[in-house]
Amino acid sequence: MPNPQPSITARGLLLDMDGTLVDSDAVVERVWSDWAVSKGLDPAEVLRVAHGRQGHLTMADVLPDRPMEVNHEENRTLLARETRELDGIVPVGGAIAFMAAVQHVPHALVTSADTGLATARMAAAGVRMPDVCIAADQVSASKPDPEGFLKGAAELGLAAGECVAFEDSRAGITAALAAGMRVVGVGPRAAAYGPTAHVGDLTRVGVERLPDGAVRLHFAD
Repeated sequence: MPNPQPSITARGLLLDMDGTLVDSDAVVERVWSDWAVSKGLDPAEVLRVAHGRQGHLTMADVLPDRPMEVNHEENRTLLARETRELDGIVPVGGAIAFMAAVQHVPHALVTSADTGLATARMAAAGVRMPDVCIAADQVSASKPDPEGFLKGAAELGLAAGECVAFEDSRAGITAALAAGMRVVGVGPRAAAYGPTAHVGDLTRVGVERLPDGAVRLHFAD
């Protein structure tokens, strides 16, 4: 497990949604377990690769011989269900206060959810939606590709190295590191994937605005 740095200074923040700001595990596990059982697959194995990724990529991993057009079609069905089923969607610990603290810091949401799902889940959790959102339907390649993070930094008018990403999943942390960003891993999944710093949830992150407009992030054990 990485040791939390005393602090990290940045000019912009790029924030994942599921597992980082919004706890959607209950819905994700319900929907993907049902799908796995319908295909005769082990739900635990499917969930192991599902977090933080677009659904059609998960399907391609676990059913490698299936045509991608079938994966895209089934993923549309699952997305519709996930957008409807909001029971169990709650904020990650500290997310609401954290979003209030960074309101005047350049920041963007970078998520593997499409715009509709991101909007629905942020609203259900009561977490403020950033003005800048890079969703799955706005990129040509999803996490673990760095495109979304690079696009998010560009939308903020910042270089990748000036930004810090907050992520919980292997795919997300891989994408942010590939973009040249430092990464704060959030939650129990994140520690194993080499983030720059790791916290249990967002209650462990302090936000200090600096006179030059940058932000210093402090991490509690």
